[in-house]
Amino acid sequence: MAATEAAGRDPLSYDRGESTPPLLETTIGVNLAATVDKWPQHDALVDVRAGRRWTYAEFLTDVRRLATGLTRAGIGEGDRVGIWAPNRWEWVLVQFATAEIGAILVTINPAYRARELSYALTQSGVAMVIAAPGFRDADYSAMLAEVAPTCPDLRDVVLLESDRWDELAGADPDPEMLRKISATLDNAGPVNIQYTSGTTGFPKGVTLSHRNILNNGYLVGELLGYTADDRICIPVPFYHCFGMVMGNLAATSHGACMVIPGPGFEPAATLQAVQAERCTSLYGVPTMFIAELGLPDFDEYDLSSLRTGIMAGAPCPVEVMRKVIDRMHMPGISICYGMTETSPVSTQTRSDDSLERRVSTVGRVGPHLEIKVADPMTGQTVPPGVAGEFCTRGYSVMRGYWNDPEKTAEVVDADGWMHTGDLAEMDAAGYVKITGRIKDIVMRGGENISPREIEEFLYTHPDIVDGQVIGVPDEKYGEELMAVVKLREGAQELTAERLREFCMGRIARFKIPRYVWIVDEFPMTVTGKVRKVELRQGAIEYLRGRE
Repeated sequence: MAATEAAGRDPLSYDRGESTPPLLETTIGVNLAATVDKWPQHDALVDVRAGRRWTYAEFLTDVRRLATGLTRAGIGEGDRVGIWAPNRWEWVLVQFATAEIGAILVTINPAYRARELSYALTQSGVAMVIAAPGFRDADYSAMLAEVAPTCPDLRDVVLLESDRWDELAGADPDPEMLRKISATLDNAGPVNIQYTSGTTGFPKGVTLSHRNILNNGYLVGELLGYTADDRICIPVPFYHCFGMVMGNLAATSHGACMVIPGPGFEPAATLQAVQAERCTSLYGVPTMFIAELGLPDFDEYDLSSLRTGIMAGAPCPVEVMRKVIDRMHMPGISICYGMTETSPVSTQTRSDDSLERRVSTVGRVGPHLEIKVADPMTGQTVPPGVAGEFCTRGYSVMRGYWNDPEKTAEVVDADGWMHTGDLAEMDAAGYVKITGRIKDIVMRGGENISPREIEEFLYTHPDIVDGQVIGVPDEKYGEELMAVVKLREGAQELTAERLREFCMGRIARFKIPRYVWIVDEFPMTVTGKVRKVELRQGAIEYLRGRE
């Protein structure tokens, strides 16, 4: 049951997680070495596209080769090393090699272009950037050549598949030197800077410690029941916490195997990797699972090895969740909720939760954390069932935004609570529903409307495979609702009138979208979140074109 903040008071939307298992009070490098000692011959990493695989003993050897090479290149504790590449085996080596020597890994969004790249490298003071030559239509080497002269701290650019990379990654490991470095490192020290995908202006550099992300990966894995026999298929991007923490660190802290299905998400390649590598766990944002389920030959893949996984990164539609459990053989799939600033996971569903709870909530508080739902105006914790801002406190809260104490103070209060900006409700048992973003609320003629509620309803329409609800300007009501939808192949055109007929009597009249816009794709971040600001801009232009 949810805790109360003080004895003798009415129950409040507050809960505290379990105190077991204990937190890991080591660095990422020390934890990896302990895993290798236990399971040296277990598979650690498989890159399906590259056709390469490592046991844990082999993986640690290659991590230490690269760590030695970085040290000899002048990279030391606290130096920032950028990684700009899609998901590939070298990315994982860089993640663990930088942690081994106390360097701070700056994870750069593969979708960045020159202006964004220059900002991230300069703002974080990157000394070395390791990059793929390019990805899809982006020429990384050309962009780096363009921006490098403008980055005052950048002294070394290393392209993968180059002689320089081979020199760094092929260095003779110096165990004694690495042991001395390891002995000086503090697990509370920074190990990672991730740039959040802000909707306005430049993103902020979320600074995370060994303690932050190692424990979050470990404890998420504990709640999934991970052991050294698990094999985790990771199609979500490494540059984000979903890939590098919930994927890589959850695996290495349990002796499980990291399986990379490809450099970028491809639904067929992902299911082929699950089948070929007998993966027991699969990750994805809802749009990824929708794409996998929508493959014409979906039923031909053998997914019987799966038992669990994570759906996160965006609101998880109920209907999609049910299909994943039933058709993808994932009865243990978990919903996780969080944000980069909290390493990332704050709440998670458990394997023994009822189906209803696992399809309608984001679970309850994780171990060693506190959560509450507070009135965004007064800051007071609200009673169960009342909407407010989701806040969390504990080991997972970031060290702060890199070199930006003012922005940090705007979201982390004096008592250590991270104010997420997400609207939530908590029930009396501590289960949380995320109902939207405070800034996403549509204000229609005095009614505050949460798009999330309507989006969930849209999934019950037989022709809609994905939908987003946004507010568009309206002279009479201030804002009106628009449903932006993707239809199943062969579906009849969906008009506003037909959608209105479907909605009448099933949701409140003021929640029925006035406009419908049918699209093939949504503008997305790399982590699978819909860019609603961009979607609104497109919707306004679409409506103008109809006038």
